[in-house]
Amino acid sequence: MEERNTVKFKKDEFAIKEHIKSILGKGKISKVRIEYTPVGEKVIVSTNKPGLVIGKRGEKIEELTGVLKNKFKLENPRVEIEEIKNPEFDAQTIADEIALSLERLGPLKFKVIAYKNLQRVMNAGALGAEIVLGGKLPSARAKSWRFSQGYLRKVGDSAKVVDKAKAVAQTNPGTVGVKVSVLPPTAVLKDRLDLNKELIERIRMNSTIKEEVKEIKKTRKAKK
Repeated sequence: MEERNTVKFKKDEFAIKEHIKSILGKGKISKVRIEYTPVGEKVIVSTNKPGLVIGKRGEKIEELTGVLKNKFKLENPRVEIEEIKNPEFDAQTIADEIALSLERLGPLKFKVIAYKNLQRVMNAGALGAEIVLGGKLPSARAKSWRFSQGYLRKVGDSAKVVDKAKAVAQTNPGTVGVKVSVLPPTAVLKDRLDLNKELIERIRMNSTIKEEVKEIKKTRKAKK
């Protein structure tokens, strides 16, 4: 019984998130988080376009709050906007923009769209990025295309800091799936070594001292 309630709870959460995304539109929001407090439910919407999400005088927020109360039976929902300061490092934002570009320009320009977004992410300072497009591009048979650059781990603890997202583009030939993975410059990598000038100088000094000690030992042996 407890497992059923947990599954139902997760399904309801997923339905709320998908409904919010459908209301606000593709490309306008990245993630939706729900936090439960004693006062009520706090719905946090991450976006790089807060003005479009809020609307004039907060009309879209009021509309969204009403939907959460009436349709999803939340007692006291509060919608908060979280601005994404670096959208180039947000995988969902990039994935949605690629999907919108494919729908607007057509699937024949998928290479231009993919390389343009990949270069944009890397120019912003990302450590690595990968874009995978799957669908009828450009032939009648579905195929997967991969575009990557930089450093990107896929297994182990280092892979947990990689931001991943998916999007779907509805084009005339058919549906195109978009997968984006971004490793931001702020990611903490456990297997990464930062060698500064001071550390390099210490290593050189230690090696020099070791060489001098060896020479002294050789000289002493020769005298004996």
